[in-house]
Amino acid sequence: MSGIKIRPAHLKDLDILLAFEQAIIEYERPMVTNMMTDKFHYYDLRELVISENAQVVVAEQNGQLIGSGYAKQERSRNYLINEFHSFLGFMYIAPEFRGMGINQLIIDNLIQWSKDRGLRVVCLTVFNENDSAVKAYQKLGFKKDIVEMRLALDDESC
Repeated sequence: MSGIKIRPAHLKDLDILLAFEQAIIEYERPMVTNMMTDKFHYYDLRELVISENAQVVVAEQNGQLIGSGYAKQERSRNYLINEFHSFLGFMYIAPEFRGMGINQLIIDNLIQWSKDRGLRVVCLTVFNENDSAVKAYQKLGFKKDIVEMRLALDDESC
């Protein structure tokens, strides 16, 4: 992990961040039977980069962006103790850099950002079929919480 730097994303990084987003979508496409086939976006990356309530970070090595993630302050469900929590998303590591602990560096950075804001809970979502991501998050201390389930009422909605 020599020379890897985690830093806040800038608007000048947007083209690469958008490419990361499309790589995430393509990776997850086989896991989501009802995903749209047209090009779409999971995130409003520009808004996240400039938001005061979010922190988008990138992993950089020798001037090349190789990973990303964000933390965003969100309102918690009304029945939970903490009014707000930090939600992590946009976790991406370029394939040739996976398994090197870079995702942990990004998450550590985002957890520190969350702590600095006084947030006491960090949440994320991951597709159940994404075994490698589930195991990686569990290794970092995340625990499964709510299971989201779906029933398709016609063949086109599966």
